[in-house]
Amino acid sequence: MSDLLGKLASIHDRYREVSLLIVDPEVIADNKRYAVLMKEYKELGKLSEVYLKFKNITDNLNSAQEMLSAETDPEMREMAKEEINDLGTQKSEMEEEIKWMLIPKDPNDHKNVIVELRAGTGGDEASIFCGDLFRMYAKFIEDQGWNMEVANVNEGTSGGYKEVVFTVSGDDVYGTLKYESGVHRVQRVPATESQGRVHTSAATVAIMPEADEVDVELNMADVKKDTYRASGAGGQHVNKTESAVRLTHLPTGIVVECQDGRSQHQNYEKALTVLRSRMYEQELEKAQKERAAERKTLVSTGDRSAKIRTYNYPQGRVTDHRINLTLYNLQNIIDGDIKEIIDALKMAENASKLMEGQG
Repeated sequence: MSDLLGKLASIHDRYREVSLLIVDPEVIADNKRYAVLMKEYKELGKLSEVYLKFKNITDNLNSAQEMLSAETDPEMREMAKEEINDLGTQKSEMEEEIKWMLIPKDPNDHKNVIVELRAGTGGDEASIFCGDLFRMYAKFIEDQGWNMEVANVNEGTSGGYKEVVFTVSGDDVYGTLKYESGVHRVQRVPATESQGRVHTSAATVAIMPEADEVDVELNMADVKKDTYRASGAGGQHVNKTESAVRLTHLPTGIVVECQDGRSQHQNYEKALTVLRSRMYEQELEKAQKERAAERKTLVSTGDRSAKIRTYNYPQGRVTDHRINLTLYNLQNIIDGDIKEIIDALKMAENASKLMEGQG
């Protein structure tokens, strides 16, 4: 497995190079570059540590094998054989661990996200379900220690939301939440249903990596800006002034509205961030669809119309259709306990990448 050792040796060399760069005064003075290198340093540190341990096991194994071939004393040969067996087991276990660690990461995983929740089919019940999903994610985000900021809200007529747009910032946010993109279905008896019949409603979840200015080329001459009075919650201040902002990107027809900030400037900045991210996501979606045509991936195909999960209230179950995972703890999941589902999806996607790498 010299190929694996070679890969790790290259990573170790880069780790040593980065460790020198992060103490260079010129690099420290450049905040952006320093932040990027510090992130790389942390990521490479784990692999560098594994490399040293793996190299030590490999060197000791080679020495034990050399000793066995040269030794004639039966007792010494027996000791060498025992050591070879023990080190061989350790090496095999580490090889498996290293393969998982070397699976290529999505370059967007570290990014913050824009989340868009929209009520789908099902009228008022779809809006109520959209509100349930919003609370589910809000609780999960809080549990992760991330920050959440609402950009736009369009309330439903009987509770819940027709649409909610919010940003989430923290560590590895996109890498965790990206698996939530798609159509979520709910099966339950609506509060308005007098006959007690189960209805199926849906809401769409879109998770977009927050685009930096360098990710998207946005010509401001292509952007039409409108201002209007905010509606809904927010108090008198919001309603008296034209603080809400609508941006239309003329070449693509993308429209972004933002009314949750206290000032027009705040809403304009938020709307710009959402617009950039939507444009970036369009490019990503195109790339993901092309990739999905080449390989069968369990998640992240870029197809937002795919039904990914069903929340069945009468049976108290949640099913993720991509990996055929069914859990009978619906109430906990709706209360924000979605980590088990996300971890299972991550594992499935990584297993898929690993198989692809070996194919």
